[in-house]
Amino acid sequence: MKTLTSKQRAYLMKLASSLDPIFQIGKSSLTPECTAAISEAFNTRELIKISVLKNCFDDPKELAQMVAERTKSTVVQVIGKKIVLYKENKDNKKIDLPLA
Repeated sequence: MKTLTSKQRAYLMKLASSLDPIFQIGKSSLTPECTAAISEAFNTRELIKISVLKNCFDDPKELAQMVAERTKSTVVQVIGKKIVLYKENKDNKKIDLPLA
């Protein structure tokens, strides 16, 4: 998990704004299967948006931290019930982050 500069975070947030959530976390909260599926998704993409459904009573910020720790990714942002995660793919790099 690496720390992002504010410039890099802003850049990723801009890219994420056009993404649709590819995962939903519902009333069963964060299951091992869900974590595994998110981990797997990082093999083909570097930026992932997750939607936390209304029937999930966990705090989206806490969920974001848990997912990030378990998938070794970085939380870009949490807005309401949307979580954006980033994980650099060394073999198949698609996103060039600004340096400073």
